[in-house]
Amino acid sequence: MNRLLTFLLVAAVSVVSNIAVAQSRGADYKNQAQSFFADKEYTKARYYFLQAYNSFYAKKDMPDAVECGVKASALYHRENYYKEAFDLLRKVETSLSEEEIASGRQLPALHYTIGRERLQMYMKLKNAARSKELLSGLEQLAKASGNDSIANDALYAQAIYYYTFGMPQQGDAAINRLIGQYKSAKDYDGVSDCYRTLIDMAVKGNNARLASRAYDKLLVWNDSVRTLVAADELADLQKKYDDSLAVIDDKDGTISAKQYIIISLCVLAAILAGVLVLGGIVLMRYIMLTRRQKHTIEIANEHNRLKNEFIANISAQLRPTIGLLDQSQKPVVAINAFLDDISELSELENTLDRAYDVEDCNTQALCQNIMDGIRSKVKEGVTLAVDAPKVSVALAVEPLSQVLAHLLQNAAIYTPEGGRISLEMKKRGARLYQFIVTDSGSGIAEENAESIFKPFTEIRDLTEGDALGLPICSLKLAKMNGTITLDGSYKRGARFVVEIRV
Repeated sequence: MNRLLTFLLVAAVSVVSNIAVAQSRGADYKNQAQSFFADKEYTKARYYFLQAYNSFYAKKDMPDAVECGVKASALYHRENYYKEAFDLLRKVETSLSEEEIASGRQLPALHYTIGRERLQMYMKLKNAARSKELLSGLEQLAKASGNDSIANDALYAQAIYYYTFGMPQQGDAAINRLIGQYKSAKDYDGVSDCYRTLIDMAVKGNNARLASRAYDKLLVWNDSVRTLVAADELADLQKKYDDSLAVIDDKDGTISAKQYIIISLCVLAAILAGVLVLGGIVLMRYIMLTRRQKHTIEIANEHNRLKNEFIANISAQLRPTIGLLDQSQKPVVAINAFLDDISELSELENTLDRAYDVEDCNTQALCQNIMDGIRSKVKEGVTLAVDAPKVSVALAVEPLSQVLAHLLQNAAIYTPEGGRISLEMKKRGARLYQFIVTDSGSGIAEENAESIFKPFTEIRDLTEGDALGLPICSLKLAKMNGTITLDGSYKRGARFVVEIRV
């Protein structure tokens, strides 16, 4: 019996010790992640947030686990790794649901945090339908949480959604409901904070129209708030004055007492006048300052617009000069190709919110035709293989063919004699399809894996390629509700995975 009690005591101490170690590790990982994030080392920050999530979840500390998991997901989609971001949020939400079942209590506030991050990603992807569904769910979670801060954030989320998808009147209505609550409580600082928060959200979401509207409203509010404060102060003074008169009427005071009261009121009125004059001076200085800041912002926006126009038109500006050169020279050919890619990249960035037209196509025939197009470009003895089912799918055929053709052409360049290039098509869900391009070439260095889909990350000799092909492919797939990733686990060459949700 004594041995059994000793064993149980040791086991209990071990469990408590393991929980304390997990807690300590989770806090350490979280602090390291926040430190790297402050230094803008986002890859390291993401890694340590993931480690913190695992540690906190191990000890069932769901508030900290959800916080770290959501922050790691935000760092994924900050680099446009949307698949990894959505997968991580699903994992966090599944873990939260399992803990709710085990504990028998609901945690709507934590579900709201996860849904809020997912909403930001769908709005960044311009997916209005999915964003609307999430917004409705967030409203229910905000009500269930009973938290005023979350309820206010839900109103902010509504406003951002409506402004993002071109419904400014509904966006104004959502913000006005929140501002109305602050005004009725005479919480004027809360109104100002509301506008500033809206501006911060617009800046983070890269929503220039919303930022401009919110900034203009803030200026108007700042111009009027001093008047409201002065009116409230005057009303308070008037009430005090009326109360003083009532006291005088109720008492049989002497002339000296009445004179004392009158003098006091005169002094009070003089103080009020001084406060109003001082407030007017401060208000005028503030108006001048905010107008100067607005002018500075307008100049910066104009310069940014001109810069974007220059990038978009750089091809047209340079071609007359390039046309004077010998078009058969390799450097000239490379520059012309570079200008074509810049034009295409700029056009895609400006039209990301406009999806491609789709048409039904036979996926087997599509893959075979694309593979046939590179047969003349491969080295001797290279085996070409196509593995695709004969099914009909509604796809943006032309841009998808361009993406797959580019991947196969790259594979043909880097696959040596006697090698192998394959194109596979697989169905991964009710509406999810994968196209996989694999080669037995030299592969891609691990240190370059994260930058190959980003334009202008290095200075290159244009005669060896401008490295804009994969960024262009990534933007085309974004317009198809798709993604492209490099399979880092494949080590016998290179393998690219294209996913499209139809």
